[in-house]
Amino acid sequence: MFARRESLKEYFRLYPVTALLIIVNIVVWGVMEVYSFGQDPSITRLQFGAIFDLPNMKAETWRYVTAMFIHIGFEHLFFNSFALYVFAPPLERMLGKWRYLLTYIVSGITGNIFSMWLHKDYFVSAGASGAIYGIYAAFLFLAIFRKDIIDQYTKKTILVIVGVGFASSLIIPRIDIYAHLGGFVGGIVTMALIVLSIKRRHRRQ
Repeated sequence: MFARRESLKEYFRLYPVTALLIIVNIVVWGVMEVYSFGQDPSITRLQFGAIFDLPNMKAETWRYVTAMFIHIGFEHLFFNSFALYVFAPPLERMLGKWRYLLTYIVSGITGNIFSMWLHKDYFVSAGASGAIYGIYAAFLFLAIFRKDIIDQYTKKTILVIVGVGFASSLIIPRIDIYAHLGGFVGGIVTMALIVLSIKRRHRRQ
């Protein structure tokens, strides 16, 4: 399921939403790199919409959305884009464009909300990780409750990815585990509501 054998042209045709999300992340990072030339990168992150809790400053609500498209350095961008490129396409195909995009956005917002709620110290945070953990959570939900869709091998792969991801979030400094946790919860809840909605529609039909 996670083996990407498509050409770039096929990838754009089959997974347009995932491709667009990756492009947006890359373009925003590039614009920020140019814009931050000669000034503190932390200021640029705040100007472009990172979430934060800083003394004498209040974070606007729109940052819960914008923060998921901002990355702190090329390494951060690369790993999140790679995760999207490899793991997100099957979910886009299974859910369809709009349900998949809804899962991604809701998970990203939920991750940022958790980050704001649970951080006890001052912080600045950004990245697509919350949304990506929402994708992992959606796969895990399907692996548990829709075994006809997710095979056992894929389920084990998902469990390993999630386990390693949360473990590394605890070990590696400067990783926002609260965003990961919130995105995961958001993905589970959104996926449950989507499945419930589909079942109700089928019953009515």
